Amino acid sequence: MLRRIKETANFIKNIIKETPDFAIVLGSGLGKLKDEVEAIHSLDYTEIPHFPQTTVTGHSGKLIFGTLEGKKVLMMSGRFHYYEGYDMETVVFPFRVFHLMGIKNLILSNAAGGVNPAFNVADTMIINDHINMMPEHPLRGKNMDELGPRFVDMSEPYNKKMIAVATNVAKDLGIKVHQGCYVALQGPTFETPAEYGMIRAIGGDAVGMSTVPEVIVAKHQGMNCFGISIITDLGGPDIALTVSHEEVLQAADRAMPNVIKIVKGLVKNYNE
Repeated sequence: MLRRIKETANFIKNIIKETPDFAIVLGSGLGKLKDEVEAIHSLDYTEIPHFPQTTVTGHSGKLIFGTLEGKKVLMMSGRFHYYEGYDMETVVFPFRVFHLMGIKNLILSNAAGGVNPAFNVADTMIINDHINMMPEHPLRGKNMDELGPRFVDMSEPYNKKMIAVATNVAKDLGIKVHQGCYVALQGPTFETPAEYGMIRAIGGDAVGMSTVPEVIVAKHQGMNCFGISIITDLGGPDIALTVSHEEVLQAADRAMPNVIKIVKGLVKNYNE
């Protein structure tokens, strides 16, 4: 695995010739953010050695290098999920590659179901903590000491300085934004009313099927992480609303302008 990670990292580095300031991951329906980047290189995942392939609508499967707000960014338009049948080693493979490329800062976005009664569909939540309920841990197995320690400190999974910068950006722009805890489940089913209730009972504000394995591996490597969720549906024991992937994408599209503004402001104003 380490050999494959190094080969992929070297392949990408030989093309872009620079170390990006940020890696950015676009979640379900969040692909429009790539239009904000002044692209220098665009690679289909199929062109990249050892890279997995996306299978989900809303994930285009491109790695885009370019400039955003004067900073160099490497953008994943499409991520990989455990529910697609990949093992965790494959799900987090790109983030191992980003580390070996020298990238220090990671921005992740996702679509999530809201369980906090203060949330509405198309609201935005900055993730300040998470609960991992995935059935396989991304660090399970022999530790790759070259990449990080056996036991990882998770006392600050989401970088407080990045959260503060993004919060101030939203405030200055008059954008309503929540902060909360994201719970990661396997999927691919949306949650039952009782499961939504359980998520709320254990301290979750939103639930989804990604992001947490990526953050765990990034923290293993000493990267700074920022996560933002679009609340695309609501659930709970007393909420009888149906939900479909198409509705999730529609809600994400409605919230997209605000997410773009927040991420651009974060990239512009955050310095490690």
